[in-house]
Amino acid sequence: MPQIRHFFTELFNEIIAVSWPLFKLMVPVILIVKVLEEMGGVALLGQWLGPLMALVGLPQEMGLVWAATIATNIYGGMIVLYSFAADSSLTVAQMTVLSGLLLMAHGLPIEVRIAQLAGMRMRTAIIIRMLGAFVFAWLLHTFYHQTQLLQDPVVMAWQPQPSPEGLGYWILNQAKALLMIQVIIIILLTFLKVLRVIGVEKIIQWMLKPILKLMGIGKEATTITLVGITLGLAFGGGLLIKEANSGHVSKKDVFASLVLLGFCHSLIEDTLLVLLLGAHLSGVLWFRLIFAFVFTSAMSYWLTKVSPEFQQKYLLRP
Repeated sequence: MPQIRHFFTELFNEIIAVSWPLFKLMVPVILIVKVLEEMGGVALLGQWLGPLMALVGLPQEMGLVWAATIATNIYGGMIVLYSFAADSSLTVAQMTVLSGLLLMAHGLPIEVRIAQLAGMRMRTAIIIRMLGAFVFAWLLHTFYHQTQLLQDPVVMAWQPQPSPEGLGYWILNQAKALLMIQVIIIILLTFLKVLRVIGVEKIIQWMLKPILKLMGIGKEATTITLVGITLGLAFGGGLLIKEANSGHVSKKDVFASLVLLGFCHSLIEDTLLVLLLGAHLSGVLWFRLIFAFVFTSAMSYWLTKVSPEFQQKYLLRP
């Protein structure tokens, strides 16, 4: 009986330690993004991104789709995309390229702040996500253009319904989203604690060690990497911050893990979403995994070559 009580006491403390920093971060950021959106900030960002769309073979109005995704999430971008669907006839290749942008750079106000609290400089996190997303989209576009693959008109299997207008509906939707995050945190931490007690966590670390080692990620960062890959930075953000700041994971491992997760988080849900839009699996999953693996490995290697002073000034937070 004392052991059971100790188990749940520790679990409760872990839930508080993970949830409080995360919600303390998310609520103000959500409010700030909403204010900027109402003031036309998202539309302005879309205008800035519009000219870049031609470089990856997309119509200029897709810049607004990416801007909405950067400011909110993939669902927000999908709703804007649907409003253009009748006027913009995209091919499967173009939808795959657009989906690459959405997958690699979305929800940045929250996700780069999580990366910052976990140990990466915010400006570095923004540059890595935006530059990586654009390079990935350009590579996809170049490949599909040269090979003339996937040139058929795209067919959307699912189209999101627009949310009701009004501040009340927005507050309700945000409250539901935050509640769902809390539920997932509780389930996740309970599951991880059980795995730790029965020894499965060590087996998972052993199995993934060779793959993560190639990307410069030590076994101590296995848990936060797995959480991010499966659940995403928003859902796993609290755990990511807690583990990264515990002192058990080196700053180098945290940096490499954050680079990887910037391109490959919420791998199942996000991939399924863009597949429903008509994107092709070759680009949004397999090529994305290869790109993330190569990019993370290169960044990890580069980190070992720069001076500690450069790391502290430009890459890592103290």
